[in-house]
Amino acid sequence: MSGGPTVPVPVRSTRRAVTVLAATGAVIVLADVLTKYLVVARLTGHPPVRLLGGLVYLTLTRNGGAAFSLGTHLTFVFPLVTVLVVGWIGWLARRLRSVPWAVALGLVLGGALGNLGDRLFRAPGFLVGHVVDFVSVFSPDGHYFAIFNVADSALTCGVVLAILLEVTGRRRDGTRLVKTDQRASG
Repeated sequence: MSGGPTVPVPVRSTRRAVTVLAATGAVIVLADVLTKYLVVARLTGHPPVRLLGGLVYLTLTRNGGAAFSLGTHLTFVFPLVTVLVVGWIGWLARRLRSVPWAVALGLVLGGALGNLGDRLFRAPGFLVGHVVDFVSVFSPDGHYFAIFNVADSALTCGVVLAILLEVTGRRRDGTRLVKTDQRASG
C-alpha cells in the first residue's frame, strides 16, 4: 500500500467504551490499594522478599517524588497534575468509542488515582503524602531500576498502549486511519 488518502472506519458505542474505561480504572485502583495495604502490613520493619531467584524483590519504600524520586520537594504538584489528567480523561470519554483506547485510558486513570490516594492520605500529610512503592527488579534497593507499584505499572502500560494506538492510526472515536492504494483506486 502506498501513501494514499486515509479512510475512517465506522464508529462504535460510547457506552461500551466508557464502561471498559471505568472498569479498568476501578480494577487498577482496587489492585493498587490492596497490594499497598498488604505490603505495608507485611513488610514494615522486615527485609526485602526475594522472588524468582532475585529477578524481583518486594521491598517497602516511600517515595515523595515522581519516577526515580524526581521532584521530592514538589510533592504538592503531583495531585494537581493528577486532577488535570483525570479531567482530561473525563473530557475524552465523552466521545470515546474505542475499546483499546478505553483500556489505555483506564490504565492511566487507575494508576493516577492509585497514587493520588497516597498523596492525599499518607504521611507526611494531605497533598504531600509519600507513595508506597514495593517492586524492585534485579536488586532489593532499586539499584538498576526505580522501585514501583501497581499504579506506576498501570500508568506506564497505559501510556505505551496509547502511543501504540496513536502510531497505528487507531482513533479514540473508534475509527482507524487506513491508507488506500492509489494504484488500486485509480
